Amino acid sequence: MTTTQTWAERWERQQERYAVGREERFTVIADVVEYATLGQQHPSVVDLGCEPGSLSARLAARLPGARIVAADIDPFLLELGRATYANAARYVEVTIGEPGWLAELGLDGPLDAAVSTTAPHYPEPHTLRQIYRDLASVLRPGGALVNGDHLVPEEPAPAALTVAVGRRRSDRERADDAEDWDSWWAAVGQHAEFAEPLAARAEQPAPRAATEAASPPPSTNACSARRDSATSGRYGSTGAAACCSRCAERRAPARGLRVFRRFLLKSIIISL
Repeated sequence: MTTTQTWAERWERQQERYAVGREERFTVIADVVEYATLGQQHPSVVDLGCEPGSLSARLAARLPGARIVAADIDPFLLELGRATYANAARYVEVTIGEPGWLAELGLDGPLDAAVSTTAPHYPEPHTLRQIYRDLASVLRPGGALVNGDHLVPEEPAPAALTVAVGRRRSDRERADDAEDWDSWWAAVGQHAEFAEPLAARAEQPAPRAATEAASPPPSTNACSARRDSATSGRYGSTGAAACCSRCAERRAPARGLRVFRRFLLKSIIISL
């Protein structure tokens, strides 16, 4: 096993500490994309906020002919993805939501699917709306936008219940036994071979919603998968949502879907 593969596997274990049921979530996202692209030999897919390509790699395994663009702002995690899952995707460093970000992806036609896991809770609401508008402009009719995120109810009582149930599940799966976010990054920083991409990472601005570069706070519809604390978001359950834009109008459980319903009227909309 190469050094990069070792770090990629440690990343996987570290992320399971924050996203309980993470593998199941990836599987369901792949199920949706597979269904939405039936009959297509080379579906076009973009993975937003791909980090080191964990989801992209699983999509590539499920859909070997897919053309996947894996997009993220973090140059270190992108390099880790290129080294570990080189054949899974084309990795692009981009600030999602900034003017012209879609052009930087180098798409050669309409998208069949756009996927993400936790990234859409970083941008400010007005930026998130524009991201959805941008995606609506390139998703083909019937295409899928799949956001696998933590959805925590806004009302105190359901939110508290979500925390309690999520914590119990985390205890059963011994998720807290895994390496945490800070420890992973501290360990990576000890390796001289990573100095260049880590230096590039240090020059990147923190996400606007974040107060710390490596530890964003929870938002209204999700906690960050990068946060090591016993907040409601960390133990937030996987939220149910809508199967299409008409359902989203009635059942939208969080800010993200309330925005989805306006701009993706011809696309399948799923939030997990």
